[in-house]
Parts: sequence; C-alpha cells; structure tokens
Amino acid sequence: DLIMDGPVEIDIVKPLCEEDYDETSEAPSRFSVTRIPSHSVGLKSPEREHPKLDKQVSFNTVLELGDPGEDEDNETNERRDSGDDRRDHSLSVLSFDENKTFGHNTVDVKPSMRFYASGEGSRPTLDQLQSSSQQLESDDSGEFGERDGATDEKKETSVVVEKAPALVKFGWMKGVLVRCLLNIWGVMLFLRLSYVVGQAGILLAVVIIGLSGVVTTITTLSMSAICTNGEVKGGGAYFLISRSLGPGFGGAIGIVFSIANAVAVSMYVVGFSETIVFSVMGNYLEGAEIVDGDINDIRIIGLLTGCFLLCVTLAGMEWEAKMQLVLLAVLVVSIVTFLVGVFITPAVDSERFAKGFHGLSSGIFANNSLPSYIAEKGSDQPQTFFGVFAIFFPAATGILAGANISGDLKDPSSAIPKGTLVAIVLSTFVYVLMAVLAGSCVQREVDWLVEYPQRNCTEGLNCLWGLHHSNQVMELVSANGYVILCGIIAATLSSALASIVSAPKVFQAVCNDNLFPYIDFFGKGYGRNNEPWRAYILCFLIFSGCIAIGKLNAIAPLISNFFLMCYALINGSCFIASISNSPGFRPGFRFYHKYIALLGCLLCIGIMFIINWYTALITAFIIAVLYGVLHYNEPDVNWGTSAQALLYTSTLGAILKLTRQNEHIKTFRPQCLVLSGPPVDRPALVYFVNQVTKNNTLMLCGNVVSESKPQYQKIGLKLKVYKDWLAANKVKAFYTSIACGDFRTGAQALMESSGLGRLRPNTLFMGFKGDWKDSISSLPGYVEVIHNAFDLRYGVCILRIREGFDRSAYRQAIKNQRVEEGDEELNTTSLGRKAVSEIPDVSGSIRLKKISRTTSTPYAQTEPAVPDFQQSIKNIEYNRFKAKQRKGTIDVWWMFDDGGLTLLIPYLLNQNSRWSGCELRVFMGGTKGRLDDEKTKMAKFLAKFRIDYSVLHMVDDIERKAAPETQKAFEDLTLPFMRNSSNPDDPNSITLAEVETLKAKSNRQMRLNELLKQHSAKASLIVITLPFPRKGCSPFLYMSWLDTLSRDLDPPVLMMRGNQESVLTFYS
Repeated sequence: DLIMDGPVEIDIVKPLCEEDYDETSEAPSRFSVTRIPSHSVGLKSPEREHPKLDKQVSFNTVLELGDPGEDEDNETNERRDSGDDRRDHSLSVLSFDENKTFGHNTVDVKPSMRFYASGEGSRPTLDQLQSSSQQLESDDSGEFGERDGATDEKKETSVVVEKAPALVKFGWMKGVLVRCLLNIWGVMLFLRLSYVVGQAGILLAVVIIGLSGVVTTITTLSMSAICTNGEVKGGGAYFLISRSLGPGFGGAIGIVFSIANAVAVSMYVVGFSETIVFSVMGNYLEGAEIVDGDINDIRIIGLLTGCFLLCVTLAGMEWEAKMQLVLLAVLVVSIVTFLVGVFITPAVDSERFAKGFHGLSSGIFANNSLPSYIAEKGSDQPQTFFGVFAIFFPAATGILAGANISGDLKDPSSAIPKGTLVAIVLSTFVYVLMAVLAGSCVQREVDWLVEYPQRNCTEGLNCLWGLHHSNQVMELVSANGYVILCGIIAATLSSALASIVSAPKVFQAVCNDNLFPYIDFFGKGYGRNNEPWRAYILCFLIFSGCIAIGKLNAIAPLISNFFLMCYALINGSCFIASISNSPGFRPGFRFYHKYIALLGCLLCIGIMFIINWYTALITAFIIAVLYGVLHYNEPDVNWGTSAQALLYTSTLGAILKLTRQNEHIKTFRPQCLVLSGPPVDRPALVYFVNQVTKNNTLMLCGNVVSESKPQYQKIGLKLKVYKDWLAANKVKAFYTSIACGDFRTGAQALMESSGLGRLRPNTLFMGFKGDWKDSISSLPGYVEVIHNAFDLRYGVCILRIREGFDRSAYRQAIKNQRVEEGDEELNTTSLGRKAVSEIPDVSGSIRLKKISRTTSTPYAQTEPAVPDFQQSIKNIEYNRFKAKQRKGTIDVWWMFDDGGLTLLIPYLLNQNSRWSGCELRVFMGGTKGRLDDEKTKMAKFLAKFRIDYSVLHMVDDIERKAAPETQKAFEDLTLPFMRNSSNPDDPNSITLAEVETLKAKSNRQMRLNELLKQHSAKASLIVITLPFPRKGCSPFLYMSWLDTLSRDLDPPVLMMRGNQESVLTFYS
C-alpha cells in the first residue's frame, strides 16, 4: 500500500520474469529497476517483506543490477563451463542518480537500451516533457542539490536472493555446429551415399552433392541476413519467415516444417532399424530375426527406438545436448576409420574382395565415373538423376538444425550464421571425399552366384553386392566394421534426436503465436526450459505412423519437397526484405545479395517440380490452403514484416505513377469523403456510402472535433477505436479527424487536405441536419460547408432518413446507465468477430480493451434497455443499410444536368449485392405536348450510357402550383426565420424580397415533394437532384427547401448534385 507523504523518490524493483512480483511467487535471481522521480509522484512506500528474500527490501532503496541482456563476465562464464553454477546474488546500491542528465535533474533521459527492448521500460512521453516544470531543469543546487548529496551519503547495502534455476543456453559450436553436422552426417552418409555413387556415377554424385551445397549455402546466406537483422527468438525457420513474410506464409511453413521434421525422424529411425536388421542381426547374429527379418522387423525396432528417443527428449535439453556430443565423437571416429580402410587393400581371396572392395583403382574409378541407372527392387522404372537427387537431398536439410532451437541459443544472430556455414563447408567436403573414395575402390555389380560360385550363397539372399545393391559398402570398406556400425547408429540416432527436438520447438512457436485455432493446447511448456511435452507426444505419433512405411527410399522424397519449400521461402524472405528498401532492414551479415537470394528461391522451386511434379503441387496446395486459412482469419499480429515494407514501396510507386497520368472520364470513380463524425455514432450513413464505393474506390470517414482546447491524446486513442470498428464491420475505409473550433472550418480543412495525389475525395457525403430549426447558430456553418464543397469542385450528396442518423445521444444514455450501475465497460458494440470497448479511466483518456470473439448480432440485442427517464432517446436502427434490401425500386429524379453523378451513384449502388433486387427507375422533367418525343430522345441518350433501367418516366407538371396545404407548411417552416424588428441586422435571416424573388424555386421544391409522394412513396430509395445553393441565399431558406423537398417520405432520400463536370461518357 502506498501512503501519501509529500514528494519523495520511489524506486520500483521488478523481477525479470513473466510472473508478477507478489507474495506467493518464486523469488527470481535477477531484477529490473524502474525509477519514478520525486517530481512526478508524491508517494512513499513502507518496507515490504517477501517470504523468499533473506531480508526486507525497501522501495526507497536504489539497487544496482547487471543488464540481463548482456553476457556475464569471463569469470562467471568459466564457472558455468566448469559446472559450477554459483552466482553472486547480492544487489548493491547505485552510486549515482539515474534521473540526472549531464549534471542536471531533467525529465529527459539519456539513450538507453531498455527503451528499445520490447517491454523493458518506456522513455518520457511528449505529454510529460511538455508539462514538466521549469524547476526540473535547475542546476545541482537547492532542493535537488541537497537530495543528490543525500544520495551520495547512502550506505551500500545488499539483498541476498535465493538462487533460481539457470536456463540452458548454447553457443555457436554446441548449439549450431554440432547439431548441423550430426543432422547432415546422418543416415545418408553411411547408408545411401554409396547408392548415389552407384546410380549417378562419381561425377554426377559430386554434382548432386555440389547442387545440394549450393542450395543450402544460398539459403544459409539468406537466413544469416535475416537472423542478423535483430533479435531471433524461438521457432527457427518459422520465426524467420513469419517475421519477414508475415503470419500467412510464416504460419503455413511453420506447420509444414514441423511435420517435415517429424517425418524426418522416421527416415532416420528407419535407417537405424535397417542397420540393426541387415547388418547386426543378419551378419553378426547369423540371420536372427524378430518376425521375418525384413520390413516388419524394421517397423518393430523403429517403434522401440522412437520410444527411447522420446524419453531422452523428455529428460530435457541438457541430456539431449550431452548425448549429441557423444554421438558426434563416435561419428568422427567412424569417418576416420572409413578413410583409413580405403587405403588398406584386401587380399584377393578375402570375403571383402569377393564382395567388391578391391582397394583404390583407376580402373574402378573409370568404370564408376559415369551414371548407370537401374530400377530399384520392386520397381520396373530405372532411376533418374533427379530421382537420386531426391533421395540424397534430405542429407542437406540439416542446416536448419541449429536455427530450429534459436530460443535455446545464447546469441542466435551470431551463432546461426557462423555455425551453419562452417557445418556446410565441413560436411560438403566430407561427402565429396567419401563419394570419390567409395567410387574408386568398390565395384558397381558383384554377383556371388556368378563371379564367386565357391562362396556359400543361397539364391536371392544377400547375393548381390557392390555400389548398386548393398547399403553396407561403408562398413565393408572401413578398417573396422564394428566402428562403422557404431557410426551408422550414431549418425541415425543423432539426426533423429535433432529432428525430434526441432519439430516440437517450431510447432510450439506456431502455437504460442495463436495463428491457428485449437492448437494452442500443444504450445504449453514445462520445466525451466519451457519444454513442449505435448508437442513431443504429437511428434511421436506422427513419426511412428511414418515408421510403419518401413522403406527409407520412399520416405526421403516426401521430406525433400517440404524442406525445399521452406528454403524457397527463406530465400524469398531475404529477397523481399532487400527490394523493399525498408530502413528497418539492416542485417549485420553483409555477404548476401538480393538476386542471389532470388536465384536460390527459384532454384528450390524448380528442383521441387523436377524431383516430382505432383508431390510439388501437393506441397504448394497445402501451403496455399494454410495461407488461405490465415488470410481469412486475419490473426491480430503486427510483426513489421518485409511484406509490409514491400507493400508500402509498391503502393507509393503506384500512387506516384497514377498521379503522373491525367484523369479520364472513363476512369472516374466517386471517391467519397463522409462527414460521419465518429463512425459508431452514424453507422447507417457509413454503411450506405460503403455500398456505393463497393470497396473498389476511396472512402474516407471524416470527424470534426469541435473543441476550443482539444485533447489530442484522447483523439489519438479514439482514432484506433474507430479504425478497429471499421475493420471489424468490414468497411474498407479510412478514418481521419481534425480538431477545429467550428464545424465549417474543420470540414473545409478536411476537404482541402484529405487524400494523396489522385487518391483524393471528389464527392462529399453528409447526413441531413434534422435539428436545423433548433440549431440557429450552427446552421449557417452547415450550409457553408455545401458552398465550400462546390467551390472545391466536389460533388455533394445529402442523405436523409426519417429516423435520422445520429446515435450519440442513445450511446451516451447507455454510458450513463452503466456508470450508475457501476459497470466498467461503458460502450461495447458488436463488431462481428471482435469487439472494442471505450473505457474512460480516471484521467479521462480512452484505453482499448479487446473482448473475446463473438458472433455478429444486431445492436439492439447486445445493448441494455434505456432507463425510464431516458425513454425519449431513440435507439436508431444502425443496420438499416447493412442488411440486404427488400425488392423494390431505386427512383432517380434527374431534374437537372450535373455531369451525370446523379445517375452514376444509383447505378453503382444497384451493382451492390444488397441492392441488386431493386430496379432502377428514372424520372425526368418534360414539356407538355412533347413528352413522347422527349422520352424517345432521352431513352436513346440513356442507352448510350449503358445503364440498365426498368422505367423512364417524363414528368410535365413540375412547375404547377403546389397544393395550399403544402404552401402552408412551407410558410410555417420559414416564418420563424424571417427578418423582423427583433433581428433587423441578422444577415442569415430570410427577407421578404428574397422570398418573392425565389418564389418559383420554392414552389418547385414543394411540387417535387408532392410528386415524390405520388410516384415514389413505396420505393426503396429516392435519388433526386440537390437544389443548388446560390451565393447570398439565406441558409434558413435553403434548408427550408431541402426539408420541404424530402419531408414525410418513408424511403431514404438522397439529394445530390455533381460539380458540373462530366462523369459519364458514351465513347469507348
């Protein structure tokens, strides 16, 4: 509890962990300190005791702590590497004042890393800087000088905190290099490299290895550029792609890449099982078998091995890392043993010689240099170059083994490029060396029954040896077959172990980003390293199903396409980030080029289709479906992706290009500025205009904030609320606001300044001012807005509905009611999938609160009833134009030629699906005695515009005198605003001379109202030419015309007039 006790300084000590620092939480070993200077708060806190601390911690005490983002000193690292994880948990008092800048106490602070790290503190706001006292800029004298002196006199104290368990973090060698080498030197090195050489020959085998190396090297360069462009968190390839290309591609590749890694586990386990069945049980245990000594035994051993690997993984990353080091040592010894064995030529009568190993020989090298493709067992089709490449390429997929555990690396941005590139160089060299040596000392075809009949061999049982037929060539050549056997086991298990860790880690990152529904269950972490145990179990189920296939060569091509797609997107991410020219793309790794990244992307896609075109199509289809799901769901994330930067660049270029072109009548679009105020206050007006624009042209909702001293912070916060409202209601429009002293000036500023280049409004939409008779002071400004719009060459549209548009009074009544009931959520509006609440806090500002996704329901069903004393306030139906309109007509009264806008807007409205059931009827003025000729002439005229209409009606009695009751109503309407002795100097009042001069025009409005009631009373919408406001005409008389023209009509009335420039043409 905080007690008011004059101006004091408070230092808040906060643990650097996700949990809040409370009485029940574990005491962390590291803290962050946030200082609140005495000038900004007058509070004092007594000392508080935490049950996990050895002594009390006072909030008045300033503590000095190391930056958690920096590495510990060398001594600490040496202790940790030696296994001694003891730490110094004492916290010493700061010997300086953080708030002093250059010797002064100021609100300004010096640059600090914590201001740029997410969630690590915030610099002073503009409001704090603007409202700061001049006293804060004083020298080290007076009160501040005394306080600083007192600070210097503070005695150093310490607080001892219980040690928290340390996180396991890896460097570039143990975390990246070792993992990549173990994954690359996997099952392919010992079990399939000889097969690749036998099929493709030595030369093309080197090409296959080199092509794989080129793809992986280019991908690594692109990956290095991306991961050195800021901090890299957990998720590996998914994190890199999602933060570059956005959640669509990122989420899709995250799912596919997780599945690919899970399937890769089965490939390595099957390779391990083959070794046990054919080498250990078949050769060393004299043909022992579990079931059949073939595929079923492979399945059984594979499932048991998978269970063992799962247990090792669940034991934790530390155990897994230690096991990886042991396996790497075994693997290196096995490679050395093979290299030694190559130079030991066997005796001619030995079994090794009989099986095809004759030692290094130029003849064997020449025979094995060129390809010799044969069909696999059980197939009639011979292999091809790209078929062999598809089998080998999974060996190159290990380059992401280090990136996949990026969340467990000390410095991912440095470790991933360094470790991965070194691994590629070493592994490629070893692969090429072993391929050339194997092809130079082992024959392709060896048949014991033909060449060595003296050998004991039963036909069909291990009789075929050589590069083409035997998967134990490396074991045969090695100086010690047992060591190679251990190497095969180490290679397969290490690769499987790396993949079984990678798949759940990537999948956990996808789950934690909440991109897909129903999968967050698998993202839950356990233990100090946040291990995804549930995702481990899911991975186990996936690779167990694939182990049932039991054939290594059938599994390998499936994985190749998934990894190639991932590599293609990594290269594409780098290319897009480069060409977007975003200032935020500043990678520390410089050895990349955008066009090399593009080449890598195209190369990966091309190889996908060459390997197997229908598998590539299936992979692309899966990515497209997942992308479509994410695009439809629109996850609420903003990662500042390269795709956003590229979209900005391309949009800017398109706007500039569009601006350089002169506008043509055929390309005219009504670009609408809607004076809607807050869109939530006049939703019906917003929906109506949105149906005119059809999301195909510009729509801008403008709000004039008429305040003498506007609160800009509050306006900025509401800007986000209204933008969210538009997006949630699927209104593709912009929103802007302007603070101005009066409505007229603000509207004029909006009309003058809105838009960019050719994307500028040219049509103004307004709601009819229904309370104009009671708004004497504001009415002239309203009419002046119409004048200004025509001066600025805008078309003007005024929409009137019987119940009006403004719901602000009703919404305020709901707010008042909820305040009385103590409800915090003052205004929750149904927003389709999301709801946004405006919740005033004690300072009067607006903060946003996201509410769970709901189903779109009518407003009346989501809002409580208005209290009895407020029943006079109407709940205006705001869904009137959102729902599909009933079948009816859109009646267009095109009285005067305005350029064609009065005809174009109804046509566009009729193209909208919500108005498609309404027929277009056109009414035009005619002359008695010539109606038929004029109708024929106008029909031909309209036909040239290619606008479909159902009826063309010529009206010949517009100038007839209005009915007496209509005239009486008009006189009653204008009488209160006539100039008389009470307002002799009011320039806006209506004079008798003006009434007499404009008598014919007044009668025309009255007569048109009678005709509307006669012909269009049952229409769905009435569109009529807006009376033009002549300069000098009284605003009250003009509003009387508009009121008279559109009063007592059930259908909505749209009064509109173009700017006298053609917007329709009959030329092609």
